[in-house]
Parts: sequence; structure tokens; C-alpha cells
Amino acid sequence: QVQLVESGGGLVQAGESLTLSCVASGSIFRLGVMGWYRQAPDKQRELVATITSGGNTDYATSVKGRFIVSRDNAKNTVYPQMNNLKPEDTAVYYCNVRRQGSAYNYWGQGTQVTVST
Repeated sequence: QVQLVESGGGLVQAGESLTLSCVASGSIFRLGVMGWYRQAPDKQRELVATITSGGNTDYATSVKGRFIVSRDNAKNTVYPQMNNLKPEDTAVYYCNVRRQGSAYNYWGQGTQVTVST
């Protein structure tokens, strides 16, 4: 099992920045893709950004150019640096991890990000 603990959520004003972090623990061998998803009220969970163990990244169109995802493999941690936040970025943000060669998803408990106008 892999346990994921997120931190860094909170309330910010539009235009400000926020950085989340997610630390993986437990059976953390062969961690593959790490990333972030988000779910706003009455909406489906959607991809925000992912990063492979080799550093290849993928972003949702809505956050491209504003968010930067990075990871520290030595610390089993993944970060999204979220810049120029907008009210539509308000959501619960979930950390996601898959092992290399596996389609099984591990999820964190989520952290709330609220962007006010």
C-alpha cells in the first residue's frame, strides 16, 4: 500500500500563488507517474498535472503556463506550484500516484484550495 499526505491548501486571492505538496510513504518502490487532480463542487474530478519518474510533464489546458509540477524522487514528494490563481481554480486538490507498470491509482485525502476575487 501507498499512503499519500497532501498539504499546503488554503484561501488566497486571485492572482496570488500557492504551492501544494504530497508525500508518499509505505510501499513506495517503483513509483511511476505522480500528479494532481482536482474536483470542484458539482463537477467531475479532472487532471491538473502529472510528472513521470523521468521528469516528463503533462498539464491540463486550463493551467498550462500558470502551474508547474515537480517532484523530488529522493523524498517521494510531488509539488504543484500554482501561479496567477483564478477563482475557477477553486477545488479540492488530490494527489495521485501509480507504480511503474501498474494502472492502479493511489489517492490522497485531498486539500481544499479556494481562490477569492
